[in-house]
Amino acid sequence: MAAPADPGPDPEPAVRHRHAELAAGITENNYRYYVLDSPLVSDAEYDTMMRELRALEEQYPQLRTPDSPTQKVGSVISTDFAPVQHLERLLSLDNAFSAEELDSWAARAERLGGSGPYLCELKIDGLAIALVYRDGLLVRAATRGDGVTGEDVTPNVRTIAAVPARLSGSGWPDTLEVRGEVFLPVAAFHALNERLESAGWPPFANPRNSAAGSLRQKDPRVTATRPLSLIVHGLAVPGEDTGGSGMPVPGAAGAPPAAPATQSGWYGRLREWGLPVSDRYQVVDDLDAVRDFITHYGEHRHDPAYEIDGVVVKIDTLEVQRALGATSRAPRWAIAYKYPPEEVTTRLLDIRVNVGRTGRVTPFAVMEPVKVSGSTVENATLHNADEVRRKGVLIGDMVVLRKAGDVIPEVVGPVTDLRTGAEREFDFPAACPACGTELVREDGGIDWRCPNTRSCPAQLRERLFHLAGRGALDIEVLGYEAAVALLDSGLVQDEGDIFALTAAALAGSPFFVSKQGTLTANAGKLLRNLEEARTRPLWRILVALSIR
Repeated sequence: MAAPADPGPDPEPAVRHRHAELAAGITENNYRYYVLDSPLVSDAEYDTMMRELRALEEQYPQLRTPDSPTQKVGSVISTDFAPVQHLERLLSLDNAFSAEELDSWAARAERLGGSGPYLCELKIDGLAIALVYRDGLLVRAATRGDGVTGEDVTPNVRTIAAVPARLSGSGWPDTLEVRGEVFLPVAAFHALNERLESAGWPPFANPRNSAAGSLRQKDPRVTATRPLSLIVHGLAVPGEDTGGSGMPVPGAAGAPPAAPATQSGWYGRLREWGLPVSDRYQVVDDLDAVRDFITHYGEHRHDPAYEIDGVVVKIDTLEVQRALGATSRAPRWAIAYKYPPEEVTTRLLDIRVNVGRTGRVTPFAVMEPVKVSGSTVENATLHNADEVRRKGVLIGDMVVLRKAGDVIPEVVGPVTDLRTGAEREFDFPAACPACGTELVREDGGIDWRCPNTRSCPAQLRERLFHLAGRGALDIEVLGYEAAVALLDSGLVQDEGDIFALTAAALAGSPFFVSKQGTLTANAGKLLRNLEEARTRPLWRILVALSIR
């Protein structure tokens, strides 16, 4: 009988603490990213945390447990939509961030018997989706969720023009599950944000968030107003593990007659069935050609109509895919090469501060508008006073700007060689810019805060807007402009006052009165929303209270 494997050295308490801290942070960020559509950290920061966690578990295997984030795929399940089980598990992809890591993946695959030809395709920054067809008819659409169970979003997906309600042609299996990526084209993303801002609602941070938010609308009619699209890249049939291969292997249970023997061959078959397949993939013979494909789209990443954040490389032959198999979370026959965040240079015109709902005063950079990662940026957070000093930026500097994780604008630092001597330091305010109260800083803290939680207009405005959010009391009509109007008209002094609003009170605010002098439709809708909000569950009330 073989001796048990050596578990390795016992980790120190500090190592266990760091492992627990990383696991908790990644789990929370998974929830914020996949369920709330509101990530707390950039993709780059998330990837750094995950890589550190994996390194600890490699060094100390006893820390690796089934509930570790390294052993799971994607997100937890939101309670907003019914949970449904996928026909076969949906896996994630391992990432490569450099040419060396790509080479290491290819070398590992080759040691296991896998090599080219390789299929290269663009990694769309969208939302993973699984479509179930029975007898050629679309019967269900679900998000990826945890890879085994997802959210049923069928009514919303049916509004997407690119998704066929009935498959074309013939020869499809009786039951099949198509995997793909839902996305919002970049042009449509900008148009949607313009509409949201004009209505007083906050814009989406990026096209991926907008696609996720659009797909998870309660009312499919709202989803239908947003031109979502889809590109498919995988297919599963009952009994065929997609970790073993990305498409059904010829002769497999459930595979159609004369099934293609390659991933790329299946793309042609899917297109015959009326499913949307990318026209930007390429099959190449060796790694040099893979690198050329990656380099080309690194230089032309804004050519496609949708946002991309890398290239997915797959071994094209399905029998080789099946031979390589998968780990608990990702196939060994594919990898996602992630592009670094784009960086540009622009001038820092000013540094200003805003006051958040908990009184936190945050400096932000105002810059000459510049295009980065496909969108125009003119503001970027500077986090806190210490961060401004650490970065060493001066008002008037030329600064390096990047989108961390291709999402959040971030000032990297100044280009000191371009200084003229006219630059000046930023003086952090001593008093709240909204109410004039002297700012305070907790012992050992990094943030300055306005302690006037009761009557600071900026805090109250932000708390009202937060309270109305979909993750809190879900008061649809109470957008940013409506919150400001209620405050300006004196109808609201604190959050509790909104539940005392009446039609007569709203008549005193010009925002809720039409040109004819009658209440607007939104005024009536706000009162109905408030009545519904009285019955929200306790957890929503706790979220709405903005408790620090």
